[in-house]
Amino acid sequence: MKRIFSSQVKNFLDKEVLLCGWLSKKRDHGKVIFFDLRDKEGLVQLVFPVKNKEVFNQAKEMEKEWVVKIVGRVKKRPKGTENKNLVSGQFEIEVKEVEIFSQAKTLPFSIEDDGYQIKEEIRLKYRYLDLRRERLKNNLSLKAKTTKIIRDFLEKNDFLEIETPYLSKSTPEGARDYLVPSRLEPGKFYALTQSPQQYKQLLMVAGFEKYYQFARCFRDEDTRGDRQPEFTQVDLEISFAEEEEILALVEKLILEIVNKVFPEKKIAKIPFPRITYQEAIEKFKTDKPNLSKEKNELFFCFIVNFPMFEKKKGKWEVTHHPFTLPKEKDPEKIKKNPEKILAHQYDLVLNGEEIGGGSLRSFQPEILEAVFEVIGYPKRETRKQFGHLLEAFKYGVPPHGGIAFGLERLLATILGEKSIREVMAFPKTGEGRDLMMGAPSSVSENQLKELSIQIKSKKGK
Repeated sequence: MKRIFSSQVKNFLDKEVLLCGWLSKKRDHGKVIFFDLRDKEGLVQLVFPVKNKEVFNQAKEMEKEWVVKIVGRVKKRPKGTENKNLVSGQFEIEVKEVEIFSQAKTLPFSIEDDGYQIKEEIRLKYRYLDLRRERLKNNLSLKAKTTKIIRDFLEKNDFLEIETPYLSKSTPEGARDYLVPSRLEPGKFYALTQSPQQYKQLLMVAGFEKYYQFARCFRDEDTRGDRQPEFTQVDLEISFAEEEEILALVEKLILEIVNKVFPEKKIAKIPFPRITYQEAIEKFKTDKPNLSKEKNELFFCFIVNFPMFEKKKGKWEVTHHPFTLPKEKDPEKIKKNPEKILAHQYDLVLNGEEIGGGSLRSFQPEILEAVFEVIGYPKRETRKQFGHLLEAFKYGVPPHGGIAFGLERLLATILGEKSIREVMAFPKTGEGRDLMMGAPSSVSENQLKELSIQIKSKKGK
């Protein structure tokens, strides 16, 4: 007999069916015992009548979260007992046979509510149980649908999906790198990529005019509540594109996502408003203004015309990243008046959250070198760190630009979730710890020896 799912029960009235899943919500009424069976499609009510003593006695012993296979006949529920909240709510299954696959201990918390009241440390330690929660299953289902919509949209617009390496070279791009020691070259390290930035620019040099990727990004950042050591960004790069062309494409993509995955949401303004950085700071005191007014309202806007540089602790730093194209094309003016230089940089903001950011890119070596000089890198150091990119630009490089937006940040904000962890299957804590697997963890002396690494304890420890 072929297995069916709870959502299909309505198609098998008065027929015998086979289902598998987890037991939920036991109700013992003396001469009849009820369970809900939960599978990937939802819930369906099981009935264990006393007249079938074998399965009735089994039901007396069974508990919630046991994993079972059942065979039974689909029947209409008695009038007045229907559950309008379930797809299968007008039907029930009178059980004839039960096979118990596995038993379950009492769960450390309830999975029948939204789970917000439970300490996050406990939820993350038992994440495989937390993920049985309907809210999280729905979040990950919507994430999968969103991913498909994005892929379909970009491929329809002639983008090519290309994977770039995770193991790369450590270069100064903003956050700290996660370093990976090389066993074959002792004392040397790979870095896990913070983003595919240089690779996607090299793909433009290679002639792939429209690239995209669901890129895994790794950043060793200081503890902050809603950051993750690794996350997914939707990464785009286009050759021969103007700034407005990129913004218009992103707007169409976002509209496609909302209309097809979140039709109950209302987008406040179309086209998305363009707000200059200066206007945002003067009017809203932030470059991430929250302009939404209702619960289901989504207010998207682009922040544009960012300053190229900002001063921190008496030192010039780039506002976005050093590959951003300044609006000033004279290298000497860039070096002489960095405080006056604006950038071809733009952010996508939703309800007070920065969802993504991008820019047109520097493709002339002298401009790139001037930017690095302003932030404290002489030409010699720039060529040492980014010689591969500067060399590539000598062989014919098109003007290009792109954008990347955080997939989890977009979904969490649309769904009204307070943390991106609510749309990730196995997130880490704000401190970067995996409580379920126990990572980060110590490794053996043999492993360290193979890598020519010695651990030195900090003073006083």
